[in-house]
Amino acid sequence: MAQGSMTASNALPDSKPRYEILDGLRGVAAVLVVLFHICEAHAASPLSQWINHGYLAVDFFFLLSGYVIGYAYDDRWAVMGQRGFFLRRLIRLHPMVILGSVVGAVAFYFARGETFPLIAQTSTTHMLIVMLVGCTMIPLWPAADIRGWQETYPLNGPAWSLFFEYVGNLIYALVVRHFSLWLMAALVFVCASVTIHYGVTNPQGNFAGGWSLDPTQLRIGFTRLAFPFFAGLLLFRLGHIRPIRHAFWWCSLLLLVAFALPRWGGEKHFWINGLYEALCIILLFPLVIFLGAGGKLTDPWSAKICDLMGRLSYPLYITHYALIYIYTAWIARTKLSLAQAWPQALLVFLGSLTLAYLYLRCYDEPVRRWLQARWLAKKSVG
Repeated sequence: MAQGSMTASNALPDSKPRYEILDGLRGVAAVLVVLFHICEAHAASPLSQWINHGYLAVDFFFLLSGYVIGYAYDDRWAVMGQRGFFLRRLIRLHPMVILGSVVGAVAFYFARGETFPLIAQTSTTHMLIVMLVGCTMIPLWPAADIRGWQETYPLNGPAWSLFFEYVGNLIYALVVRHFSLWLMAALVFVCASVTIHYGVTNPQGNFAGGWSLDPTQLRIGFTRLAFPFFAGLLLFRLGHIRPIRHAFWWCSLLLLVAFALPRWGGEKHFWINGLYEALCIILLFPLVIFLGAGGKLTDPWSAKICDLMGRLSYPLYITHYALIYIYTAWIARTKLSLAQAWPQALLVFLGSLTLAYLYLRCYDEPVRRWLQARWLAKKSVG
């Protein structure tokens, strides 16, 4: 049976119809992040990575988030207000933030070794305090690190992007939602210029970073947030979507190719790789969102894949790194190549998917349903 590009969500009340293909693409990007992190454990340097640009999934998430937030909330402020907006965002995001911190705490000591030198020096009490702080989404400064990588959230590294997601939501609610289309376009143009400048001038020649509370990493994080988030919002407000057949599969292929292409420029011309990644963020990812938003799902099989991957994407992204920490420490100890460790790598990949599904069904969806009923049932805006 043919289906349109949006269907009503029956998982939670108080929600608009959703873009099925965009949900599915979020899942594709989350899966590619897991594969990137598994391969990263075997890479001697950024030049020897398998999925060379997998970290750009975060920039794609920010763009997708801007687009979906514009769709979900731009026309609801009169009856929802700021309190209603922040409640909805907290209910959507924060239960898994808490679980991600708890899962990271459970797995923390299993990653003990030379890769994470501070673990052996960290008491259980100290670790539990860090877990509780992580549950609040308060970022930790580098001196408070308990792992050795100076992460803002050392029990769950990927949570750094949720911190910037929260910042983006705050800026949208307090300021940017009032912008006219022309003012929004001017802001996006400035952010695009900053993105290109950073891409061609930063010494690493890539957009990896943002996970530490120091000036350099904060600059990377805000640079990565600014253009995608506001460009996604602008893209929604521009409208003019045209239906496209097989959009999910074409867009998935575009993401896979963009992430997996070799690193450009080698050791001597890092700026070429930075420019490539900036163009992916500025040109390719908006194209993918545009095609996905206008796409049509023409068969039940594609619809089921998009539904499952969309629901699984956030739990997978925010919890998988607990296993990656353990796998990375094991690879550092054993010195195995990916060709030698592929059974264990496959186990980590399948384990991440399985656990994410269990978290989704047994925790995330039930908790969000309860919170919706408790806090939003009497304030529903339809």
